[in-house]
Amino acid sequence: MQTGVTAHHSVAGDQDDRALVAVFSAYIVSATLWLLFATGVGLLLAFKFGAPEFGSGAWLTFGRLRPIHANATFYGFASIVLVGLGYYVAARSSGTRLYSAKLAWIGLALFNLAAVAGTIALDIGYNDGDLEYREWPWPIRLIFLAALVVTAWNLIGTVARRTSEDIYLSNWYIIGGTLWTCIIAVVAVLPWYQYGLGQVAVSGFYMHNAVGMWFTPLALGIFYYALPKLLSRPIYSYALGVFAFWTNLLFYPIIGSHHFLFSPLPWWLQTTAIVFSVAMLVPVWGGSANYLLTMRGRTRDMVHSYPLMFIFVGVMGYLTGSTQGTLEAFRSLQEVWHLTNFTVGHSHLTMYGFVAFAVWGGVYALLPLATGKHAGTLGLAMHFWMALVGSFIYVISLSIGGTIQGLDWIHGLPFIQSVVDMQSYYVWRGVGGSLMFLSHIVFAWNVWRMCYGQGVEAQPLQALHGKEAVA
Repeated sequence: MQTGVTAHHSVAGDQDDRALVAVFSAYIVSATLWLLFATGVGLLLAFKFGAPEFGSGAWLTFGRLRPIHANATFYGFASIVLVGLGYYVAARSSGTRLYSAKLAWIGLALFNLAAVAGTIALDIGYNDGDLEYREWPWPIRLIFLAALVVTAWNLIGTVARRTSEDIYLSNWYIIGGTLWTCIIAVVAVLPWYQYGLGQVAVSGFYMHNAVGMWFTPLALGIFYYALPKLLSRPIYSYALGVFAFWTNLLFYPIIGSHHFLFSPLPWWLQTTAIVFSVAMLVPVWGGSANYLLTMRGRTRDMVHSYPLMFIFVGVMGYLTGSTQGTLEAFRSLQEVWHLTNFTVGHSHLTMYGFVAFAVWGGVYALLPLATGKHAGTLGLAMHFWMALVGSFIYVISLSIGGTIQGLDWIHGLPFIQSVVDMQSYYVWRGVGGSLMFLSHIVFAWNVWRMCYGQGVEAQPLQALHGKEAVA
C-alpha cells in the first residue's frame, strides 16, 4: 500500500515538474523573440539618425518606430521574461508546484496579445498620444492589466502553498512588484486623470514606476534567488533585503515628477521628487551592498561562471544607473542633461545594464536546472562580451554626446550646431547597438539549445516537492 502511495506522489511530482518546465521555457522563448524584434527596431532607429531619409514610408518613421521599440522591450521582452523567471523562483523556493499552469498559459497569451496588438496599433498610427510608455490605446493596456492580475493571482497562490512558514526574500520582491504594477496600471488608465496637469503628473508617476516598481523588484528578486544558488551560500543579510524592499516602496513612487522640473507642476511636488530621489540611495546602496557582500571572496567563482558575471554586471548596473538617476534629479544638472541624448544613455544603462543583464544571469543560472541542458561556454562568452562592450560603447557615447548637446543649448548656439556635434556620437551609438543586437542573436541560439536543442548536459531538475536550501 505504501509503495503505491509513493509511486503516485512520484508520478504527480514528475507531472508538476514537466508543467513548470514547459511554462518556464515558453515564457523565456517568447520573451527572446520579442527581444530580437524590439532591438532590431532599435538598431534601425540608431542608424536613422545618420540616414534619416532611409525608410521614408509612414510606418518606418521615427515617431512610430520609437514607441514600438520601447513598448516591445518593456512589455514584450522584459515583462514576459521576468514573469517566467518569477514563476520558476516562486515554485522552487516555496517547495511546491505552480498554483495553476493553466493560469500561467493564459497570462502568457494575454501578454503576447497585448504586445502584438499594441505594436500593430502604433505602426498604423493609432495611439494614445505622447505619453511615455503609455502609447498603446487604452483597450490594449487593459489586456496587459488583465495579464498582470492573472500573474499576481497565480504567484500568490503558489507562495501560499509553500512548505515552510517563512516567505523567501525573492517572493517578497516578485509578488510585491506584480501587485504594485497592477495599481500603477489602473491609475494610468483611469480617464479623469488624463487631462492638463493631472496627465503630466500621472505620466511621471507611471513611466518611472513602470521601471522602478515593476522591472526593478522582479530583477532584484531574481538576484536574491540566483546568487545563493550559484554560490552555494546564503544571501549576506535577509534583514537588509527586507529593509531595502520597504524603503524602495516608501521612496520610489513619488519620484517620477523629477522628469518634469521647471514645468507648471507645483514647485513643492518637484522638490519632493528631488528629495525622495536622494532618499532612494538608501535601498539602492543597501541592496547593492547585500549582493556584493554575498559575492565577497568568491572572485574565482565569478571568473569561471558566466551566469555569475552577468549577475555581477547587473548589480553594478543597478548601483551606477540608480545613483546616476539621483544625480540627474537635481535641477542644476537637469539644466544640462534634460531632453538630451544623455537621458537615452541613462535609460539604457538601467534597463540594459541592470535589468537585461539580471535577466540573462537568471536565465543562464536557472533554465539549465529546469531543462537539464546547458548552452555551452562559447555561447555564453560570445553573448556576455558583445553585450557588455556594445552597451558600454552605447552608454558612454550618448553620455558624452548628450552633455555636449546640453552645453550647446545653454550657451545659446543654434540648434543645428548640437545636431552637428552629435554626429560622431550617433555613429558610435550604431556601433554599440550593432554589438548588442548580435549578442541577442547569440542569446536566442543559447535559449534554443537549453530548451529544445542539443545543449551540453547540465545538472538534472530536482523534485519540486523537495524544498531547496536557498535561504
